[in-house]
Amino acid sequence: MLKKLFLLTTALVTLAAGQAAADAKVLKYTHYQPGREDQPKHAAALAFEKCVEKATSGSIDVQIFPAGQLGNATTALEGLKLGTLEMAVVHDGGISSVYRPFDVFALPYIFPNHETAYKVLDGDFGKQFGDAMLKETGIRLLAYADNGIRHFTNSKHPIKSPDDMKGLKMRVQPAPVFISLMESLGASPSAIDWAELPAALAQGTVDGQENGITNIMAASLYQSQKYATLDGHVYSLHAYLISDGFYQGLTDVEKSAIDTCVVEARDIHRTMTRAQDEAAEKTLTDAGMEVYVPTADEIAAFRAIAQPAVRKHLDEAVGAELVDQLIQATDAALKSQ
Repeated sequence: MLKKLFLLTTALVTLAAGQAAADAKVLKYTHYQPGREDQPKHAAALAFEKCVEKATSGSIDVQIFPAGQLGNATTALEGLKLGTLEMAVVHDGGISSVYRPFDVFALPYIFPNHETAYKVLDGDFGKQFGDAMLKETGIRLLAYADNGIRHFTNSKHPIKSPDDMKGLKMRVQPAPVFISLMESLGASPSAIDWAELPAALAQGTVDGQENGITNIMAASLYQSQKYATLDGHVYSLHAYLISDGFYQGLTDVEKSAIDTCVVEARDIHRTMTRAQDEAAEKTLTDAGMEVYVPTADEIAAFRAIAQPAVRKHLDEAVGAELVDQLIQATDAALKSQ
């Protein structure tokens, strides 16, 4: 009798657990780095999954799709708008194809260090920017994380001054603001999708490109690039985005779990990417590249040419008021350090 009762109880518990799993709200979560734990986006995704499922007692089932398995950034953003995708971590260039004001973060040489960027992004400016994006797109911006500080690489010669950029064929992501940056420095920009970049460099379609250390190493770009200049012209971003339709359908407990756990994921993502940024000189040297670190005066020379030209483009594309707000928030952050 006791044995039968035990078996019945076990069966009921199993049935209840199965029903709970069936009733869970599925949160499909995509990102664009390889599905390995040494990749910042994926390590952060795994932490988010564990945190959310624990905090909600399994009422949300987080399903991770790394390496762009659900389509490119534009496809993911459209899915967030339509509600066919719940969550995505997308780079700045991809976001600007759907929400153009994101281009403002490509103002060159605006953030001198990570601390300044974090103060601006986690402060009033970052919150108000996210609110405006939500109102226009229906996509809720949960957090900002690093995509790596962007640097120049090429196969022709060292870049130590703006003059060294002249005549170089440089790949840029398909975003007008990066085309403006390259043109201001005298380079010839070519908009090439990320997936096509390694082949374009190897075949000599372009001489160089600009990216953060994380992406340079992940795509083995050092194999066809001899020279790197660590000028840090753009502090590149990833944004943690969620469909607001999905978010509004959650309980208060579930919303709180999402809000709390995304901060944990963001901090893991930032810490790993920042560590890679700070080790860039050694990492690229060890990979066989000739690495140049510009002086403060040399950076100022790049800024003096590039920032006004890109600012002119941004004033027209996203509005001078937004650019001014970013500059003011950055100045305030610098004064508080």
